[in-house]
Amino acid sequence: MKKLSTRLLLFILTAISKLSWKSLYRLSDFFRFLIFDIAHYRRNVILDNLHNSFPDQDEETIKSIAKKYYRNFTDIIFETIKLRSISKTDLLRRIEFDTSFLDHYYEQKKNIVVVAGHLGNWEMLNLFASAKLSYQIVVVYHELANNTFEDWFKKVRTQFGTEMVPMKDAFVKALTPRDKPFIYILINDQSPVPEKAYWTRFLNQETGVFRGVELIARRLNAPVLYMGTLRDEWKRGFYKFYFELITESPKDEPNNRILESQINFLEKDILKQPDNWLWSHRRWKHNRPENLQPSQLLEENKK
Repeated sequence: MKKLSTRLLLFILTAISKLSWKSLYRLSDFFRFLIFDIAHYRRNVILDNLHNSFPDQDEETIKSIAKKYYRNFTDIIFETIKLRSISKTDLLRRIEFDTSFLDHYYEQKKNIVVVAGHLGNWEMLNLFASAKLSYQIVVVYHELANNTFEDWFKKVRTQFGTEMVPMKDAFVKALTPRDKPFIYILINDQSPVPEKAYWTRFLNQETGVFRGVELIARRLNAPVLYMGTLRDEWKRGFYKFYFELITESPKDEPNNRILESQINFLEKDILKQPDNWLWSHRRWKHNRPENLQPSQLLEENKK
């Protein structure tokens, strides 16, 4: 019975993916009304995160950001469903990106480690990168518990050639040889185990950060780039993304400097478009441990 209901839901999602963008956003608006105005989905989590991140903002501003976020959240859900049936032409016209930043790395046959946050529609950016760039795109992700859902979404994510790597295999797969240079992408703004995390200040709060990005980058000694995403303020479903260089020599960087740079870039993007980040995630559910190991702190600049 459970398998039948799952297949029925996926049939409905596939049908929705074939709707026009106009109809899709009408559904998004209706869904936003249901889950946020009626069901109040994670409303307290969202408002607490916003209050703690922007302590100097008044209540009216906080509620305004939250309202915009609600629409952004449901838009991303339906845009992601749409990706099941999107054409390459339609996808490419929705993303603004200058590829020249990466051209010289590809010409040198250099692999790249990219670190990003949950800004905009990251699923759409994954597909765009595979459709547009010469690189092999490799994305680290969390597998879904339901195998049928996992298979459906994996087809969406890999339709233009992306290689998906489960989080548990992230380190091993980073060292796997490939036929052409690859970009190894990690979304790094989730909530890690506090005893293993790097700890820093982020959005006015003590925040733990996964250290896997830095460990992988040092092992590969590949250039590390931050990927930022900005949503078009006037056209729904259109995005701009860009790269910022963090380092070309990870092994030469002080301990956790890569992570600190990423967090600083991410914070700047959130301040530009505060409703464009994933505020419904329980990002700060762990407290900073009283005693931290040297590996969990920012090392002073190397002489």
